[in-house]
Amino acid sequence: MPGDAPGGPRLKFSQDQRLKQSWEFERARREGQRLVSGCLILNWRFSDDQKTSRLGVVTSKKIGNAVVRARARRLLREVFRLHQHDFKEVADMVLIARNSIAAKAYADVERDFLRAVKQAKLC
Repeated sequence: MPGDAPGGPRLKFSQDQRLKQSWEFERARREGQRLVSGCLILNWRFSDDQKTSRLGVVTSKKIGNAVVRARARRLLREVFRLHQHDFKEVADMVLIARNSIAAKAYADVERDFLRAVKQAKLC
């Protein structure tokens, strides 16, 4: 396919793959489904009008200071970026970090994410 890297599909996380508006987050929460898995909560809504899956990340001040919240957002975005081509269907996803993410390593966050998307039958 054009645009694919020589070793496989490109693993980027571009601006058009992000949920940006508050109504997009609200629509995924209101019209979609919800699943709790370890250090994260996954809200998703299947989307017919998009070409690729999109992601929004929510980190509350309950998690910790700005450094901890930024790390949580980076971990969640990275997990999505690396596994975005594993999804069977296009969906808008909102990942909500739970308090326990502050003490988790990348491998733990990845395991919780993969468990959630498998239970949701997204991949």
